[in-house]
Amino acid sequence: MAVFTEVGREELNRLLNQYDIGEAQRFEGISSGIENSNFYLDTDKGKYVLTVFERLNKEQVPYYLELTHHLGKKGLNVSAPIPAKDGSLSSEVCGKPCCIAACIPGQYVELPSAKVCGELGAVLAQMHSAVEDFPLVQENTKGSKFWLSVMPGLKRYLPERLYELLEEEVSYQVDLENSPAYKALPNGAVHADLFRNNSLIEVNGKEEKLGGIIDFYFACNAPFLYDLAVVLNDWCINLETGEIDMPKAQALIDGYNSVRALTEADRELWQDMLRRAALRFWVSRLYDYYMPRPASLLKPHDPSHFEKILLLRRKAKASDLPWI
Repeated sequence: MAVFTEVGREELNRLLNQYDIGEAQRFEGISSGIENSNFYLDTDKGKYVLTVFERLNKEQVPYYLELTHHLGKKGLNVSAPIPAKDGSLSSEVCGKPCCIAACIPGQYVELPSAKVCGELGAVLAQMHSAVEDFPLVQENTKGSKFWLSVMPGLKRYLPERLYELLEEEVSYQVDLENSPAYKALPNGAVHADLFRNNSLIEVNGKEEKLGGIIDFYFACNAPFLYDLAVVLNDWCINLETGEIDMPKAQALIDGYNSVRALTEADRELWQDMLRRAALRFWVSRLYDYYMPRPASLLKPHDPSHFEKILLLRRKAKASDLPWI
């Protein structure tokens, strides 16, 4: 949600002519995030978000838009694309694919309550149940192929001890994904990036309620357990130490189990999935930090945060992890 592509008024008006959402009144870049260009778009008919895809071409975009469209039709409050006048879910602006979605009520909350974590667990399980009949398939673009491809470039920047950690964990996870136990895990289309800043929470005084889920542009087919691990490693931790906040983590898992029960097979690979989720974001943040793309509002994340989380998950005992 950084701004890599500057959209001028003329280009914006040409784009809006393809939709029935009114005329632009406010148009402003969104600074958070590092993958696509996003803009707040207010018209005389409502509030929207314009996303310009920076790395996805028009052949790749349909998976993400069809997924959110599918989830929206299932009754989930997600950032589903608004169809253009011709019914298409995507358009083009400044020579790049784009989409427009309605704004979801709510705001970013840095430290969501255990109650909201429980609500998120239930919604995540609903999402996983809803994709049983979703036909499209997309591999994880930030999975093992990505890790292996960027490791040679990262070697020049990392101290020897960190590069050895990277090599060791990538090797472990590659072996894991080729194992029968991993392949047997229930899987399907997952968000794969459901951090706190990809949710919106409605706040009324001291009361918080999960509003909706946004930014599905790292969605892929993967084990559902991996999606849960990604969420726990961001929502249910001490932000300073990376240690698991057990009340929030248990609320997340209990919420998930209330809709879709986790299995013994999930339990066996739980620690491995928590490690895998930490590795994914450590590698991508290393890459974005040391080899960033130019953007007018780009703010790369500190990779050491997920280095810390990975080390904690690697050495954790069973008693250190929430029960699933």
